[in-house]
Amino acid sequence: MRATDITLGWRWSDNSLNIQTPAGTLILTPLADDLIRFHIEAAGGKLVLPTDAIIKSDWQAPAGAAVVDHGDHLTLTAGRMQVEIDLAPVRLRWYEGDRLFAVDDEIGIAPDRILLRRQMPQDEHYYGFGQKIGYLDKRGRKMEMWTTDDPTHMPTTDPLYQSIPFFMALRGGQAHGLFVDTSARSYFDMGSLDPANTYTVEVLSSIFDAYIFAGPSMKQIVSRYTEMTGRMELPPIWALGFHQCRWSYYPESRIRELAATFREKQIPCDVLWLDIDYMDGYRVFTWDQERFPDPAKLTGDMLEQGFRMVTIVDPGVKVDEEYAVYQEGVANGYFVKNPDGSVHEGVVWPGTTAYPDFHQEATRRWWGDRHQEAYFDKGIAGIWNDMNEPSSFIQNDVGERTLPHNARQGEDGRQVDHKDVHNAYGFRMNQSTYEAWKRLRPARRPFILTRSGAQGVQRYAAVWMGDNHSWWEHVIQHMTTCTGMGLSGVPFVGCDIGGFSANPNGELVARWIALGAFTPFFRMHAAAGTRDQEPWSFGPEVEAICRAYINLRYRLLPFFYTLFEEAHRTGQPIMRPLVLEHQDDEATYGLSDQVLIGRDVLVAPITQPGLRARAVYLPEGVWYDYWTGKRYEGKQHIVAEAPLDRLPLFVRAGAVLPMGEVVQHTGAAPMETLTLRIFPGEGEFVLYEDAGEGYDYTAGQSARTRITVRGNQVEVGRPEGGYTPTWSRVEVQVVTEAGPKSTFVNQAGGFTVEI
Repeated sequence: MRATDITLGWRWSDNSLNIQTPAGTLILTPLADDLIRFHIEAAGGKLVLPTDAIIKSDWQAPAGAAVVDHGDHLTLTAGRMQVEIDLAPVRLRWYEGDRLFAVDDEIGIAPDRILLRRQMPQDEHYYGFGQKIGYLDKRGRKMEMWTTDDPTHMPTTDPLYQSIPFFMALRGGQAHGLFVDTSARSYFDMGSLDPANTYTVEVLSSIFDAYIFAGPSMKQIVSRYTEMTGRMELPPIWALGFHQCRWSYYPESRIRELAATFREKQIPCDVLWLDIDYMDGYRVFTWDQERFPDPAKLTGDMLEQGFRMVTIVDPGVKVDEEYAVYQEGVANGYFVKNPDGSVHEGVVWPGTTAYPDFHQEATRRWWGDRHQEAYFDKGIAGIWNDMNEPSSFIQNDVGERTLPHNARQGEDGRQVDHKDVHNAYGFRMNQSTYEAWKRLRPARRPFILTRSGAQGVQRYAAVWMGDNHSWWEHVIQHMTTCTGMGLSGVPFVGCDIGGFSANPNGELVARWIALGAFTPFFRMHAAAGTRDQEPWSFGPEVEAICRAYINLRYRLLPFFYTLFEEAHRTGQPIMRPLVLEHQDDEATYGLSDQVLIGRDVLVAPITQPGLRARAVYLPEGVWYDYWTGKRYEGKQHIVAEAPLDRLPLFVRAGAVLPMGEVVQHTGAAPMETLTLRIFPGEGEFVLYEDAGEGYDYTAGQSARTRITVRGNQVEVGRPEGGYTPTWSRVEVQVVTEAGPKSTFVNQAGGFTVEI
């Protein structure tokens, strides 16, 4: 690797600063007043395919951007940003106004890799990086971006299923961000050899395509990043309900029994899932005719009871000369190839398998169209993309359970090695599914869940965190991985409640279901060979606790749906680390065992067995205990009582929690009474509503209702927009230590209540 010791020349034209060195080219392009693209390209590098992660191209470059030559260094000024570039050797100093926020000490360039070495102040903290095990602040960690099917999930496990090379750095209450748009393997060493005064970002590619965010607000950086890579589509409202899954529910009679039990026990549920055993010999796009003789009738019967059904879809196609999917893939060149042009074969659930090459547009179209007959025509409501790292049960030549590095992917004439696009495999599979949905089911919102993905995956799919375990430690991991994904632009996330692998006990399930009720994707799931893991499987006490928290989730759906719309519109996460809302408060910088839901709801679950109380940090402001109404001043730790049936739950003063009625599924009777749970103080909430399905909301068929809390008054505005909400009565429920006090108004907004 060659350091950029000297500069051969530079040029400022077309809003880009181009710097030539013997090792390669550096290009700085201002895109906005807080964003600069920093592109490095090695001399003699090979073809690199675009990631297609970035969807925005119509940037409004800052007016007056200019470069000044000082002889030994250049100064690029653009909007609020300024970059000083030393020319021999090349070093960069990044400013936002007068704030020096980053110093690049070294840029090493080789034809197959590029390294950036940046100074690491001792009081700087690092967040994001997608799905990474460990505590929230990743300072001191070395992390790899290489999508991997690793079922162990130990404290040192890295990498996992997602590859999102984006992070934010926070120092003294001010943040900046860095995103490297690549599908190749990369490493982020955030000072793993302590003490360290630098960190490094290394990409195993001839292109290092980075974007530097000036901040200083973390929320502003997340918004800008998701403006660039896209935001989550608003899902159907049923996807926000409770989901029940295991590997596997079969035959058909087991599904019917499961559905009947939910309804008999009055435990709300919207979605039942089918894992791999619904297929004929694990052949994708097929059904086992003995286990599921009439899938369309089954899904129709389930829908009448208020259940949707979701099926798993794996990319591995069984090598079987009698199997139409395999025949079509071979005949049309849709599969990943070996270097000699033959179809690459791995091993997954069906046995010997071929892998679709989703970097080919024709493959994506073919794969997507296959969903029509197999799933859509049979009433399947959602698609679950799994094993798409891609995973293989046999090791490649370097000991990884994935495709060989030299397998070939891409369009004819533009093929590259698999290692150069590995991290985009799941992203491209989800793109195929999403585009098929939009093409074949244009009137219905997609619900797609994926295990693997990369930057921009939020445009296509929700993400769950894969094969976690029934361990108490994974309750904390639930929070840190979900918030890490949220900070990385992916808000619709979740973990398997109770753990996928191993056998939970009732106490663990009781604690985990409470956290799950406040998680964007709310699903209970378990592995083959483990105990039954439905809400009623752990005795009457735990069943009652599960019912209570699932009921609470359904009552809070108006609140959650509003947060989902905010995520769709702004890119902000639904489940948030406290530091996102309180970046001036150093007490939040390393806080990993508490989360915020939106801005106003603080969740502090029990994460160890046997505990019936825990310390909770309340940030600045006034907070109320959700259960007791007790009032607390913020910026202090308190001890929260937590009997088995109580989740430590606090709400900011001035907050409004819109709530509906307890229903067994989201398609039950429409809400007639809107409950507004008021926590006295100063604040407001704008409730968002629409039909919960379809796209009329994009044509103005939605409603926003502003609720303002000010002193001793609550003002409920009239719904504004083209959608008419179903409720015609409002319960204004004020939280007090003596218990909630309710006032009912038979009017759909447009009134003020004294509290």
